[in-house]
Amino acid sequence: MKNFKIIIIGILVVGLMQSCTKNFIETNTNPNETENAYPYQFMANAFINSVSANMSRNRSFNNELMQVTVSIGDGDGKVFRYDFRRSWADYIWGAHYSEITNFKEMYKKAIEPVTFNRSYQAIAIIGQVWLYSILTDMYGDIPYSQSNLAGDSLILEPKFDKQEDIYFDMLHRLDSANTLLQIKESTETIDATNDPIYKGDLTKWRKFNNSLYLRLLLRVADKKSPNQNYVLDKIKGILSTEKDRYPIMASNDDSAILRWTNDGAYISPFKSTRAQDFRAVALCSFFLDYLRDTNDPRIDIPTYGTSGINRMGIAPVSGNYVGVPSGYAAGSEDYSKMSYFYSFDQNNGVNSLQTEPLTGMIMPFAELQFIKAEAVLKGWIEGNIEDYFYSGVENNIKLWIPTWTVTAKEHLAKSDREWKDNVSFAEKMEQIHFQKYQALFMADMQQWYEYRRTGHPILPKGKGLKNNGEMPARMYYPVIVQSANPTNYKLAVQQQGPDEINTKVWWQKP
Repeated sequence: MKNFKIIIIGILVVGLMQSCTKNFIETNTNPNETENAYPYQFMANAFINSVSANMSRNRSFNNELMQVTVSIGDGDGKVFRYDFRRSWADYIWGAHYSEITNFKEMYKKAIEPVTFNRSYQAIAIIGQVWLYSILTDMYGDIPYSQSNLAGDSLILEPKFDKQEDIYFDMLHRLDSANTLLQIKESTETIDATNDPIYKGDLTKWRKFNNSLYLRLLLRVADKKSPNQNYVLDKIKGILSTEKDRYPIMASNDDSAILRWTNDGAYISPFKSTRAQDFRAVALCSFFLDYLRDTNDPRIDIPTYGTSGINRMGIAPVSGNYVGVPSGYAAGSEDYSKMSYFYSFDQNNGVNSLQTEPLTGMIMPFAELQFIKAEAVLKGWIEGNIEDYFYSGVENNIKLWIPTWTVTAKEHLAKSDREWKDNVSFAEKMEQIHFQKYQALFMADMQQWYEYRRTGHPILPKGKGLKNNGEMPARMYYPVIVQSANPTNYKLAVQQQGPDEINTKVWWQKP
């Protein structure tokens, strides 16, 4: 797989498709583009590198914004205070456009006569849509229709497509991937050893495809546009009238997770983080207080712990779980002794997120159940909100503790967190999205995206917040884009709005 590394290094230097130099074309020439290359050769590394990049930004960016963790300190550039530099924008842009190249190469190989395989075609589409969706939800308008074409079409300065156009093309592409898997899910197999997600199970790939379809449909369902009826009809079709055509996740076994084995090729990127740095980040009180106050089994040491360590690998302080309030004012208090995630060296790897297989989260089954609950609440489908709500809570916990036998209703009732039906629409949304927030733990930037879409869950506002206390609506464009693709960058800013963190992306605008 060294050839993949060559591709990635060359691409990252120039922001993938932003370069306008001859060296870019030479470096971005795929050394695997030979008669001996097969689709599976691109698959494993593309997913491993993509998930690894998501995990990095989830830990250092999403978790800080969304009050999972607090990187304690009084200096500038603290994400948990909505204060971050433009350089934060570079990483996901470079990482994901790099892997989109690999997914596109995978697709090209899968349509060639000698290596023709519709299953690989579908998975290559899924991989591209998954990464493009993360990129457009982070930045807004992005290169899409002309991206990653430097090698084929010599497009060195791709245009930025409107997010609306990107979204509806992604939706149509997922529809086509479902059709490809529907036709050939049992006859055109894939190499299980190079499938780090489902080990060659095409039925599960099809379920993930359509569940991802629902995630993206939901994100734009409330947006008034000429395509809104299409979106609502498709949600209803997948969840109600066309279930056979669009199978979706049915249990935790169907969750899209790159489960790290921590041997061979599947070693968690967290394991390479310095142990003292990993445990230096405190847990936020918003995230931790709920686990503590509900006596969540994932932090129950006597019943579900191992060697005195709870399932989530959270360190107590003097026998209790104590978090840090997010957005606290600089210099206000000493928060040096607070709960944190254990590093693997403290407990020989037992229940440490540094070696935890579940941190390779792409999309959990519980998220799908909360999507259904919201769809019922908004009248798009028929069903019982309470059933979907409790199923989401229960499956979120059972993903971590499969042997847990208490019902979610019984569990939440003990702390007065059970589903309440005699409340307002906004309060029902808060109930759904507070639990969805819990279920999206470790799922790239999905907590942040969902908060921007719905305003839920309601987050406390610390006195030390910058940006007038306003949650950032997007990430800046990388600096390299401004210098390497200046014309299209300026057009994108003119089209979308100022390249600032408070400029709303298309699906956020009224």
